[in-house]
Amino acid sequence: MTTIILIVLAVIVIGYFVSTQRSLVSLDELCKNALSQIEVQLNSRWDAVLALAKMAAQYSKHESETLIQVIQQRRGADINSPADVNEQQNALEQVMGRLIAIGEAYPDLKAADLFRETQEGVKQYEENVRMSRMIYNDTATKMNRMVRQWPSSIVASMLHFDLKDYLKVDEEQKKSYPNLDEAFK
Repeated sequence: MTTIILIVLAVIVIGYFVSTQRSLVSLDELCKNALSQIEVQLNSRWDAVLALAKMAAQYSKHESETLIQVIQQRRGADINSPADVNEQQNALEQVMGRLIAIGEAYPDLKAADLFRETQEGVKQYEENVRMSRMIYNDTATKMNRMVRQWPSSIVASMLHFDLKDYLKVDEEQKKSYPNLDEAFK
């Protein structure tokens, strides 16, 4: 009788361990996928910004050549952590600020239909990035709960699953976001 009880308890413990490991792996992969989705959205946004820079080339050759070089260097950078996302976001904001300045300096460019349509595309990619960031943070929350809550925390620590960092926007970043709606009116 005691042997049967021990076997049943062992099966329950092993079953829980396997189930928890699978859940942790699933959440870890979802976090990686969410970061990858952010990377895809940021690359699409870089492509749209590159199109804007190429349009601006007709008006401000030197400035746009510099922007195009910066964009080509940044586009396609690997994103493996929230810090990488923030670095890409900051670089995009700097380039967009310079493009807005070019648009302000050349009213004909600012009024061009293609420039406006591309700028709308950039705004859509910004929204996509925002949504992808929210998905990542939601997934990181689920992962962090499993890593911190008992008894799954025991399995997580045994298998070296760590807490995921959240994507945050610091106060300086909030201040530096260009107001695209105002810039292209």
